[in-house]
Amino acid sequence: MKTYRASRAPCPIGRAARLLGDRWILLILREAFLGAERFEEFIARLDVNRAALTSRLAILQEAGLITREPTTGKRARYLLTESACALVPLYAEMAKWGAEHLFDDGEAPGQWSAAPA
Repeated sequence: MKTYRASRAPCPIGRAARLLGDRWILLILREAFLGAERFEEFIARLDVNRAALTSRLAILQEAGLITREPTTGKRARYLLTESACALVPLYAEMAKWGAEHLFDDGEAPGQWSAAPA
């Protein structure tokens, strides 16, 4: 299982990249911003395997970006922390950049807008 080890790099971008540079982490956070809270919602929206989702949710908890309620048992909700919500402007800029630079002429990008916190 993939685990999280915080970066000790002196560069803040290097430290952020250690956590946010993982494809699944980025997409799990995107879905949480769009309102997903439960394990099965993430599975359905992302088509990620259960082991990968479990390890990434654990990493996000260790990094302080989500909390799990209740902390044990089934039917938990994964909720964004204030630290995670601070990433919304970054996601908005990534969506804007992706829409402007990664779509062919005539190809319409999907809309991205975080759910109200």
